[in-house]
Amino acid sequence: MKGVPLSARSSAALRLALGAGSGVLLWTSLPPLSWWWAAPPAVALIAAVASTLPPRTAALFGYAVGLGQLVPTFAFLRGLGVDAWLVVALMESLWFALLALALAVVGRRRWWPVAVPVVWVAVEFARDRWPFGGLPWGRIAFGQADGPLLPWAAIGGAPMLTFAVVTIGAALGGVGLFLLRRTTVARITVAGPAVALAAAAGAVLLAGGGLVSVPTAGDAHVVVAAIQGNVPRLGLKEFDQRRAVTANHEAQTELLAADVAAGRVARPDLVVWPENASDDDPTTDPIAGAMVSRAVAAIGVPVLVGAVLDGPGPDHVSNAGLVWSPDTGPGERYVKRHLVPFGEYLPWRDVLIRVIHRFSLISKDFAAGRRPGVLQVGPARIADVICFEVADDGVVRDAVRGGGRLLVVQTNNATYEHRGDDGHGGETAQQLEMSRLRAVEHGRAVVVAATSGVSAIIRPDGRVAARTGVFVPARLVATVPLRDATTIADRLGAWPERGAALAGLLAVGLALWGPRRRVTAADPAAVPDLPGQPAPAEPAVSEPRP
Repeated sequence: MKGVPLSARSSAALRLALGAGSGVLLWTSLPPLSWWWAAPPAVALIAAVASTLPPRTAALFGYAVGLGQLVPTFAFLRGLGVDAWLVVALMESLWFALLALALAVVGRRRWWPVAVPVVWVAVEFARDRWPFGGLPWGRIAFGQADGPLLPWAAIGGAPMLTFAVVTIGAALGGVGLFLLRRTTVARITVAGPAVALAAAAGAVLLAGGGLVSVPTAGDAHVVVAAIQGNVPRLGLKEFDQRRAVTANHEAQTELLAADVAAGRVARPDLVVWPENASDDDPTTDPIAGAMVSRAVAAIGVPVLVGAVLDGPGPDHVSNAGLVWSPDTGPGERYVKRHLVPFGEYLPWRDVLIRVIHRFSLISKDFAAGRRPGVLQVGPARIADVICFEVADDGVVRDAVRGGGRLLVVQTNNATYEHRGDDGHGGETAQQLEMSRLRAVEHGRAVVVAATSGVSAIIRPDGRVAARTGVFVPARLVATVPLRDATTIADRLGAWPERGAALAGLLAVGLALWGPRRRVTAADPAAVPDLPGQPAPAEPAVSEPRP
C-alpha cells in the first residue's frame, strides 16, 4: 500500500479485525455453541463501531462482520465443496456490509441507539427474501432457543426475537459510548434520553419474556412416530443407493410395528418419514411403491412419506410429503414451496453447467408447490414444511394458519453432516433450534423427521421431549398435543416485521436528509483519532499585517 501512512494501514487492519471478531462472537450465539448471551454484546460492538465510521469505511467493517459470522455458520456446505461454502459466505456477507452502512448513516444522529433495532430488522427483512427467495440462515433469532427471550416469539415471531436482542445490544453500545463521551471518543455524541430509552426498552424485553404466556395444553392428543432410517454413505452420492435408503425406512417401520405388537411402545396414530425417504416416485416406480406399501401395511396407520415425485412435465420433479394410507394407498400431498437455488434448481442452468461441471449432477429442476402444507394424516391435521422451509417465516405461518394443529418438519441433512458431530454441529443442529423457535411462535408441538438425524419431538414451549443422534437408525414415539388456538404472532402475521422494516427505512432517510449532528469536543486535539474518523481540522491562524 504505497503512499498510505502506516497508522492508516494499522487502523484499517484493526477495524477489519474488530469486525471479524464481532462476527465470530455473533456466530457463537448460534448452534453448535448456542451461547445465546453472546448476541447482545456482539450487537453492541457492531452498532457502536459502525456508528462512529464514515459510510464507506463502515461497509468494509460490516463485510468483515459478515465473514466472521457466516463463514463458520455455513461450514456445513463444505460437503458440497469448499468453493460452494465460501461463495455463499462471501455473497451473503454483503448484507452485513449494507447493515453497517445503514448504521453509519443513522449514527450521524444523537438518537441512533433507538434506530438500530429497526434498521437491523429491515436488513434481515430484505435478506430473508432476496435474491431467489432469500437465505434466512444465521438470523439472530435462531440462536435464542435457550435464552429468556424465546417466549417473545409467541408475540412477534422470529423478527421479534431479533428486535429484542438488537435493542439490548444497541442499549449496551449506546451506554458504552455515552460513558466514554468525554474521554477517548469525545467527538462521538449520543443523546442521554435516547440511551435511556433504549436501555429501558432492553430491560423490559429481557425481564418481560418470562411473563409472556406460552400455552401448551392441547385440544386433543395423538401418538406420533418419527422414523429415521439412516443412509448408507456420506457426501453428494449418499443417495446413489436410493433403494437402500427406502429399505432402511421400511425396516425401521417394521421394527416399530414389532415393538407395538410386543407392547413395548404405544400404537401410533400416524408415522412420519423424512424428506428423501424415497428418491424414486413410489406412485409410479413399482419397487419403491412396494417398499412403502409393505411398511404402511405393517404399522397399519397412515404414513407421511418424504418422496421425490415425477413431474410436472418431463423436465421437473417435486419434493413432496405424501400421505399413504394402509387402506387407500397414496392420497394428499404437499409439494415444497421454497426451493433452494443451486441445490434444487439452477438459475441460468445452461451457463452454470458449462462453468461448473458439478452442477450437472442436478439433472432436473424441482418445481415449486403453490399451496401451504396442510394435510390430514389419520386423526391429525398437520402443518408440513420440508427442510430449508423451517427457516422461512411465511411458509411455516401459512401452514399453521391454514389449519395445521401439529407442525411437522421433514428433512434430509445427510449431505451436510459429518461423522463425530452427534447432531450438535452443522445444519441439523441449526434446524433443530429453528424448530424449537417455531414451536413457541405457533404454539404447536413439532415433529422433526430426518433421514440421518437429528430427528426430534418438541413440545409447544420449545422443550425437546426426545431426540436421536446422527447416522444411526432410530424410532421416536411420543404423545403430543393437537392445538387449534393461534398465537398473537400467528394473528399479526408479517405486519410487525413490515412495520419495523419501514421504520428502519424512515430512520435512514431522516438521517440522510436532516441536518448532521455537530461535533462536540472541548479540546479535539487532545482526543486520539478513532479508526476511520477524520482528524479535526487545525484552527486557522491569521498573520498580523505589517
